[in-house]
Amino acid sequence: MNEFLLGIDHPAVAVNDADAMAEWYCDVLSFRKRAGQPGGAWLLEGPDGVFLEVMPKDATPRPSRTTWTPGWSHLALRVRNLDEAIARLDAKGVRWTGEIGQAVGGGRLRSFTDPDGNLLQIVERA
Repeated sequence: MNEFLLGIDHPAVAVNDADAMAEWYCDVLSFRKRAGQPGGAWLLEGPDGVFLEVMPKDATPRPSRTTWTPGWSHLALRVRNLDEAIARLDAKGVRWTGEIGQAVGGGRLRSFTDPDGNLLQIVERA
């Protein structure tokens, strides 16, 4: 048993407008603000208690990415019912990047992007 590591605390995403993106994650994906300040970074909490940090980007150009580009690829969010989640996200105007597919390890998924083009997935596990 690993006695020093408790688990993942948070992934972080650097974005064009951290304030607007924090609002988007709260409105569209039901996160809530836990800490932060306007113009700076925000610590958001998901419905399951997992944190996501949304922070201002620097001047580094964004590289072109796909799901298979080396490095961190996407943030996958677990849902109870994929079809209901798709309908909810359709109503919020998300941009899908593909059709429903099979998830590694079982289940179904669908990929989309946030307003800055960061890759996200919703996953329904059997």
